[in-house]
Amino acid sequence: MESESCQREPKPIPRPNADTRLFWEACNREELVYQYCPACNRVQFYPRACCTQCGGSSLEWRKSAGLGSIYTFTINFRAPSPAFAPEVPYVIALVDLDEGFRLMLNVLDCHSEMVRIGQRVRIVYEVRDGQKIPQAVPAESHLSP
Repeated sequence: MESESCQREPKPIPRPNADTRLFWEACNREELVYQYCPACNRVQFYPRACCTQCGGSSLEWRKSAGLGSIYTFTINFRAPSPAFAPEVPYVIALVDLDEGFRLMLNVLDCHSEMVRIGQRVRIVYEVRDGQKIPQAVPAESHLSP
């Protein structure tokens, strides 16, 4: 039996609010969604109650194809908490999705030295305590999404 001090600390999970609840529910279905404002023809992420461009409140949810390119990244050699220590070093990237919004994600299934700016990635999901969290893997690492 493991002692309490040997048990692995869990990774954090999101705490959805009224604006983000639909996003996190979609993630659990392995769908990446974002908001679109028909009043000014803009997309936005992270989810909000109104458009950050025009203030419109008639936002639509749209489904992303889950493909994008790495805008920038960093290789993290120091875990922010013991929960992340087994993954060090790991890559944190800003990914520009093809639909026009940007996400911060971990890049999985790729040695940190092989990650490149402009590299194509696709969205996959990591399960944490029942919640699916979007992450990225190289687009060419699998034949189908």
